[in-house]
Amino acid sequence: MRSTKASAAVTRLNTRDTDYRYSMGMTASGFFYLLRAKPGAAPEKISDELTQEEFIALVNRTGPQKKVRVSRLDAAFEQQLKRGKE
Repeated sequence: MRSTKASAAVTRLNTRDTDYRYSMGMTASGFFYLLRAKPGAAPEKISDELTQEEFIALVNRTGPQKKVRVSRLDAAFEQQLKRGKE
């Protein structure tokens, strides 16, 4: 199915942003759009009709972003790379 990647992106967005419930809509011509609803309210359309790639990029940019964990070893390696450039 074409929409599997898009629905997985919406699922990830719902885990990042618990204030709203997000869902996706799909037109007959195969374009996607994003819907957002507060708990107990009707969903509102918050995006235009987009291709699958554009839709996934929009969903990944929407809502709070997950912080990337950096290990102590990764941080030391980054410092070592900076010193090597000097």
